[in-house]
Amino acid sequence: MPDLYVSWSNYHQKIEQLAIEIYQSGWEFNQIICLARGGLRVGDILSRIYQQPLAILATSSYSSPGKQERNNLIISGHLTMTAQKLGSRILLVDDLVDSGMTLQQTVSWLKQNIDLPIEEIRTATLWYKACSVIAPDYYVDYLPDNPWIHQPFERYEQMNITELAAKISRED
Repeated sequence: MPDLYVSWSNYHQKIEQLAIEIYQSGWEFNQIICLARGGLRVGDILSRIYQQPLAILATSSYSSPGKQERNNLIISGHLTMTAQKLGSRILLVDDLVDSGMTLQQTVSWLKQNIDLPIEEIRTATLWYKACSVIAPDYYVDYLPDNPWIHQPFERYEQMNITELAAKISRED
């Protein structure tokens, strides 16, 4: 399958579709945890739509120029949140599930490292690739192949601040 290119408008539309899918399931949750970096925007928007608290867990598994090489998963030692305590019914959000290792290991990490009782964790992503070892509970697009997904914010990974400043000054 060729690479998949996503525009900002399409990206936001997919987040809205995900919100509706979760809503139509009837499941009620009281906490959103997003996986940074890819799930930040998704989690932020869902948190606003559902008016539920957002917590952030930083993870990283891609490196190299272009961020297309998967390495060992690194999970932050701490969950960042502003609420006094974590909700017990958690919606764990990321942008996509590729190998599935991030979602799988993060669910395990949450169960082992959170002292408060967790009743249930469900997962949500925009894209679900068939090669994943885990199926998210909620997703927008199932991808039977393994396309590289080019998201609209990735252009900033190829740019440094000097280039950005030069671009902005040319536009003025």
